[in-house]
Amino acid sequence: MTDILNVICPMHLVLNKTGHIVHVGPTLEKIRAKSKWVGKRFLEVFVLKRPRSISCAKELHYIAFAKLHLNLRDTPRTKLKGVLVPGPVADHLIVNLSFGISVVDAVREYGLTNTDFAPTDLTIEMLYLVEAKSAAMEASRKLNLRLQGAMIAAEEQAFTDTLTGLKNRRAFDYIMERQIVSGHGFALMQIDLAFFKAVNDSLGHAAGDHVLQTVSQIMIEEIRETDTVARLGGDEFAILFPGVSDAAVLTSIGQRIISELEMPIHFQDKVCQVSASIGSVFNLMDSSSTAKQLFENADIALYASKRMGRAQQTFSPKT
Repeated sequence: MTDILNVICPMHLVLNKTGHIVHVGPTLEKIRAKSKWVGKRFLEVFVLKRPRSISCAKELHYIAFAKLHLNLRDTPRTKLKGVLVPGPVADHLIVNLSFGISVVDAVREYGLTNTDFAPTDLTIEMLYLVEAKSAAMEASRKLNLRLQGAMIAAEEQAFTDTLTGLKNRRAFDYIMERQIVSGHGFALMQIDLAFFKAVNDSLGHAAGDHVLQTVSQIMIEEIRETDTVARLGGDEFAILFPGVSDAAVLTSIGQRIISELEMPIHFQDKVCQVSASIGSVFNLMDSSSTAKQLFENADIALYASKRMGRAQQTFSPKT
């Protein structure tokens, strides 16, 4: 008989005439694997909350078919609900607790799964719901992570020049506007490569791409981490120097960049030769210049450098 009970209601107890536990169902045994309940009195293991009037084993026989509300006496003091019915053996009682455990407790406290319950138990359906919810939440978490990663990658791509890895014009405009709004002074340097078209025309676009990548690396090595260098398009670059208002400092940086860019750039078995012209402008802390005005002034200075024979840096008189 106990084999049948183990299948159809695996969370059950069998009590004898004196109220001692003579059999424990497999799932109920699982939640107290270290406790030896067989041989103990039912009321030693459980606190009977309802009916409250029961105080001894004899009285249990008077409430057959009653619904029970109980707690385990030891920790964790899990709440259970069940039903008391007469057993197939005279003076024996069956306490069926199969519907009476909280699904949260079943999963969190004891790690029970659908295999621990009879196939017809309502608990099975609840466990399926809990498992489905957990699976859905995990899938949602992974999807959100992928979407977040894709969004970050898309934003990064939107602000990055794919060839050189530098900021692009869009990113540079955004950073410059923020610098202007902050009210802090800065310097703007525009750089235009000379002889780059000749490299493209004579050696091919692969050589031209290699030159642009090399030039970009040279500029990165000559600036601080707080500075921003961007490729505005083609062979045009710009650098933003927050907090720089000394012409001597900017002159020194510009000279180093020009000197480095005039060094031969090797591509496969060919040598590429370029130069650069620079136009620079300062935006002082009390300046009301707009980004457009600053670029226009830097552009004027840049073309002045070109007119002087390239490999030159010119400062705009306007700030």
